[in-house]
Amino acid sequence: MDIDRDSIGPALLEQLPPPLPADQIITLNQPKADLHTTRFYEWNGWTFDVPPDVFMPGWTSRMIHERLLDGRIETRGLRYAAMGAGLGVEAVVAGVRGAREIHALDVHPRSVAAATDHYRRLVGEHPDTAFLPAVSDVFDALPDDVQLDVVTFNPPAVSQTVSDDPDVVRNVCVGAPLLARFFAQIAEKDLLAPGGEIHVIASNTADLRALVRHALDHGLSPRVAHLHDWQDGVLTFLFRITHETPRTGGPR
Repeated sequence: MDIDRDSIGPALLEQLPPPLPADQIITLNQPKADLHTTRFYEWNGWTFDVPPDVFMPGWTSRMIHERLLDGRIETRGLRYAAMGAGLGVEAVVAGVRGAREIHALDVHPRSVAAATDHYRRLVGEHPDTAFLPAVSDVFDALPDDVQLDVVTFNPPAVSQTVSDDPDVVRNVCVGAPLLARFFAQIAEKDLLAPGGEIHVIASNTADLRALVRHALDHGLSPRVAHLHDWQDGVLTFLFRITHETPRTGGPR
């Protein structure tokens, strides 16, 4: 699929594909049978213990991880929020890179505990980095005076319900309403610092147009940073989202 990477606003909306057919989305997103067991995950030479009900990162998550690791999504010296921290890979990478603050946020307490354990084991304490894990429904747990330079999110935005297991729903198919709250809180809490960036990854198993529309509705400007065609009908978009117009001033 060809898309103009410089498109913004309505021009970007017009180029985004609609969601795939419902039956195809459901087939593509069937959960693995081992979700409620203890598993192990390896990446970049690190081993992560995966407790029951905590999800293992998939290919779309690894697109975020790789970009954090090589600096295409830069966190060094910056205030970073890993939304949906899950297993804690993003937090570990940001710690190794030398982020100034790392907010590891997840609505699932066991995931926050796993992310915390992995950060402490693989990164440890660094005087120039504040590791701040929190159980949080979107950004609810953040203090009012926080601002962020970088946010990443691989949201559970699949547009069809693929299971009646609440842990699967939480991690796969909450849908576009979650993105509406995500962008609303960024705007209402003034979370994004001047020059800050939000990186959201989603496929056409989600309602991409609704995702982008929610960002636009809150004064944000999404662009396509990367597009991956899986050659099976699935297209994955990594959006880089900034303030709609340049803002003045510095960090709080």
